[in-house]
Amino acid sequence: GAVCASLLAARGVAVTLFDSGRGPGGRMAQRREVMDDGTELRFDHGAPYFTVSNDEVVRVVGGWEARGLVAEWKAMFACFDRETGKFRDFDKEGTMKKYVGVPGMNSICKSLCQEDGVVSKFGVTIGKMDWLQDRSSWSLASLDGKDLGSFDFVVATDKNIASQKVSGLTGKPPPLDLSVFPHLSAMIQDIPVRPCFALMLAFSEPLAMVPVQGFSFYNSDSLSWAFCDSSKPGRHVPPNSQSWVLRSTTEYASKVIDSMGPRKPSADALAKVAEELFREFQATGLNIPQPIFMKAHRW
Repeated sequence: GAVCASLLAARGVAVTLFDSGRGPGGRMAQRREVMDDGTELRFDHGAPYFTVSNDEVVRVVGGWEARGLVAEWKAMFACFDRETGKFRDFDKEGTMKKYVGVPGMNSICKSLCQEDGVVSKFGVTIGKMDWLQDRSSWSLASLDGKDLGSFDFVVATDKNIASQKVSGLTGKPPPLDLSVFPHLSAMIQDIPVRPCFALMLAFSEPLAMVPVQGFSFYNSDSLSWAFCDSSKPGRHVPPNSQSWVLRSTTEYASKVIDSMGPRKPSADALAKVAEELFREFQATGLNIPQPIFMKAHRW
């Protein structure tokens, strides 16, 4: 959404961006946590990095790199086989350049949302989208019924604008009535939704038996990836610490969400998820010590 807004604004289009979150980022978010002793920790608990294969996007990212918004993460990647307890495919996982936002993944969105021609409004959830045929424009209203104005075009980056799941959370119909736009229904249904949990961990010492900065899991029912967040360029890292972010499998997340329901999980529910995922991490045989910080987040 932020990239789209930025590119449109660069072409002279006046853009208003609405986001239900407290700030820019979405799944490019960075989490800030403060420990009991006042130590500040930061985690890229959303997207850990991104790669580029399209030539046009390469040029855009090159501009970001020149502005200091992104940097290449020159890290070693591999795959860990849960059954054999060994790393493999060191080259296969690290063939494409991996980019990260600096000093956090959300730095990209923060900058793009502040560019000339973009007006960003956070903490605003779209509750209704109506096409006014007589005016050839869209009328938007917030979830609490506030009029947000009329617009010539709308770009939506979340399929929930037309998902019935929204009703279970808000008690109201989805913002967009697909009966008015039946051709969009099939297109939206084809967009996959892959839930997952992120586990944020901080250790008082490096993981000595882990020879890479990122690795996928093979033959694990609950873990899919692990990333050493503190190894990324430009990161705020407290002395004598190392931070990691683990990602669950979609299957594990779906099973947990089916049991707890779609609403925001409780602290106790997230603590249980954190314990389960960490036990799986320890079961790798990689001599994983007890963390000084541990918290799970549901995506």
